[in-house]
Amino acid sequence: MTTTSFNDGWSVREKTSIFEALQGGAAEAVPVRLPHDALIHRDRSGAAGRTSHSGYFPSATVEYSKALDIPEEYRNKRVTLELQGVHRDAMVYVNDVFAAQRPFGYSTFFVPLDAFLNYGTTNTIRVESRNHEDSRWYTGVGMHRDALLHVTDLVHLTPTGVQITTPDIDARRAVVEVASVVQNESTGTAQRSLSTVLRDSAGRIVATDTAPVTVRAGASSMTRQRLYVESPQLWNVESPSLYTAVSTLLEAASPVEQRETVFGIRSIQLDPVDGLRINGTTVKLRGACIHHDNGILGAAAIGRAEERRVELLKEAGFNAIRSAHNPLSQAMLDACDRLGMLVMDETFDMWTVGKSAFDYALSFPEWWERDVEALVAKDFNHPSVIFYSIGNEIPETGNALASDWGRKIAEKIRTLDETRYLTNSINGFVSVLNDVVDLMAAQGAGGAPAGVNDAGDLMDMINSSELVTEKTAESFAIVDVAGLNYGDSRYVADRDAFPNRIIVGTETFPTHIDVNWRLVEENSHVIGDFTWTGWDYLGETGIGRMQYLAEGEDAVFAAPYPWIAAWCGDIDITGLRRPASYYRETVFGLRHQPYIAVQRPQHYGARKQASQWTWSDAIASWSWNVATGSSVTVEVYSDADEVELFLNGDSIGRSPAGRDNSYRATFDVQYVPGELTAVALTGGFEESRTSLRTASADVRLHVTADRDQLIDNSSELSFVTIELRDENGTLLNEGDRLVTVEVSGAGTLQGLGSARPDTTEKFDSNEHTSFDGRLLAIVRPTGVGPIVVDVSADGLEPLSITLNVAAEPTNPSDI
Repeated sequence: MTTTSFNDGWSVREKTSIFEALQGGAAEAVPVRLPHDALIHRDRSGAAGRTSHSGYFPSATVEYSKALDIPEEYRNKRVTLELQGVHRDAMVYVNDVFAAQRPFGYSTFFVPLDAFLNYGTTNTIRVESRNHEDSRWYTGVGMHRDALLHVTDLVHLTPTGVQITTPDIDARRAVVEVASVVQNESTGTAQRSLSTVLRDSAGRIVATDTAPVTVRAGASSMTRQRLYVESPQLWNVESPSLYTAVSTLLEAASPVEQRETVFGIRSIQLDPVDGLRINGTTVKLRGACIHHDNGILGAAAIGRAEERRVELLKEAGFNAIRSAHNPLSQAMLDACDRLGMLVMDETFDMWTVGKSAFDYALSFPEWWERDVEALVAKDFNHPSVIFYSIGNEIPETGNALASDWGRKIAEKIRTLDETRYLTNSINGFVSVLNDVVDLMAAQGAGGAPAGVNDAGDLMDMINSSELVTEKTAESFAIVDVAGLNYGDSRYVADRDAFPNRIIVGTETFPTHIDVNWRLVEENSHVIGDFTWTGWDYLGETGIGRMQYLAEGEDAVFAAPYPWIAAWCGDIDITGLRRPASYYRETVFGLRHQPYIAVQRPQHYGARKQASQWTWSDAIASWSWNVATGSSVTVEVYSDADEVELFLNGDSIGRSPAGRDNSYRATFDVQYVPGELTAVALTGGFEESRTSLRTASADVRLHVTADRDQLIDNSSELSFVTIELRDENGTLLNEGDRLVTVEVSGAGTLQGLGSARPDTTEKFDSNEHTSFDGRLLAIVRPTGVGPIVVDVSADGLEPLSITLNVAAEPTNPSDI
């Protein structure tokens, strides 16, 4: 067997009909490397038909094409194409003949190619996809996840046929059960044997087993092997130890296929008294909801980008992520396994009731079962996955009859995987929305409140009501854990009303984390909190922005064009931690140094409106283009009793902080350039301090790459941070300027952009304006050799860095 990346050699163009093509209307094809998003570089506008949900991007229909040489000897092989995600309504053609389709944009699916192939010559693969009003966020369009090509003998392991469980674990040994499916597509009975070798993280063999298997023609057979690992290294968040199962299918004594499966040995338990336990230890979930886009890369789930997100989320104090609102990519699951990040993988954002005009609800009744099967098959061997969520804010959850869809999904998952827990991310407000509208109309109250805060307050009130209790009872009874979206008002009451109910905050307001986390800590039946959101995302524009309003002006929920991002993440779309992230780290008890965030003085005293997803419009800077003496508000986050603030050595005063004061001390200060210092005090004694300094006028470029040694494959990237700093390294957050980036050698500029949430600039140009003194360039290798990255800006000394790309090592497991 060989499994190879199928990401290279593609081209993409606008999809045109055969009639347009006859008239010379076919678009020109552009070479691309997968994973790829064909939407992110298109022109945005506020024209009619463009919506805030999608970030004001257009609809699109595209087709990808790739040539595939098939040798004559493949006549007696099986050739299968694996597509890990095509958004959306994918149609696959082989040599212009329809071969497969997949409406859902986030499912892995397999396309058997044999029936369509011409042997001894070149074949063509064509994949069409489209998007149009099909989601409530930016989706991108195209082959946004990896593609693989599998070539096997006629008797072979099925693509998802190796599943590993660890049902019995103690300090002395762990039982590892390996279930493998062998399929016989030949015309005769096949006698084979299956050898399984378990290796630890250092590559040492820790267990082996060989089992015979006889498979009739046209049939498949399950082989189960029970192996024992002595003194197992358990997988957990702090120490994510991994093992590898090497499965070798042998004919006589000769290997004909080999497959490696990475897995972890760990146990999970759940009850209202001890909560969630991993390997017997109670764990509280410090969770982040994340959408699937990668910021300036758009929806492209390039392996290194997915890994970097997990790295930065973990560094920020999170130990769990919830995929919102669709299954995670294989690349991100691999990263979660390696790095130690727990996962709640979510199925759908809708069932039969659509939330957008042309969303997956149109396909759900026919396709849901196959997509659930794909989810479980993808997740089964990943120790990071501990929960499946069967939906997000599904209206059917408030209707006893309609909620049976949830029962079907839950029971389907349980037949496929009994080793993990189920939840449903239920927003009681959404579950009873029709009842609320009818009630308000009957009372003459009209529609829902227009104000963003009023809407949040109404959600809190409705979520804690008896109406929600009654209407959602059956939906909660279906799952193992009650997932509550914005339902923290139920946490304590449900403990008494439902003594067997275990709760997780599947989606919560970021501004409530201090209150919510106390509820998590003080209630054993509440196992964690997932904030909206851990990482900022494209679309749902401006839901977390601070609105500055003129007299008589009302706040509106969605930000108009040119807004592109939601601006509600702890981490922005380039990977920079925002002040809310450091506040959350303090609340979690993981940070004890004070953090200074300064509200932008240009808006001091302005009439403001914040939503429940809005953090203050503050950044960690003391470099402002305002007159000396201008008033400015300073926030200091600290778990100490109080904070004393100093400006150029002079005390501004003390203010209480710590848990009983929402971990926040606030000061009004007159701006004077220099040094601003916050000192954390407990019992009158200093615990720690931190300072901000004013940048000088001697500004220069500062360029750093997260990695300068790369491998030539489609998963590799180098993230190059470009900043405006003075001679002492102090960031200049004002005075942004246009920066030019040129990439030469064995690489290309995959993207260039800032975190500015209302930019009109695109991410495919080699020029972009910095935001708060920063930019991010993403470089992707295109071959072996050096890559030179030249950075320049008007009036500044240019800088150059060099990255090196080595050849990808040969995979010894390919047979």
